[in-house]
Amino acid sequence: MLHVLIVTYTGSEEEAAPFVRDHVGYLERHHADGLFLVSGQTVPSSRGGAIVACGVDRETIERISAEDPFVVNGVATYSITTIEPGRIHPALARALSA
Repeated sequence: MLHVLIVTYTGSEEEAAPFVRDHVGYLERHHADGLFLVSGQTVPSSRGGAIVACGVDRETIERISAEDPFVVNGVATYSITTIEPGRIHPALARALSA
């Protein structure tokens, strides 16, 4: 399964700033373990960010999302859309099959 996670600040980007370092650590851990394929800020960055994740079920990604320091500290929320891929670009096929 593939999950598109939209991270939305609950207040201003400045209110989230004290938690950025811990949030980046959270992202790096999940990129290193292969769960997060892509992550980045929205344009404009004041809205939040987005993550593409794969390899776990919906319940697990909901639990992992709740552990984000942004969420724990109440400065962001997650919206999760789960996708069962039907067509996959060859460049992504190996990453998604892992």
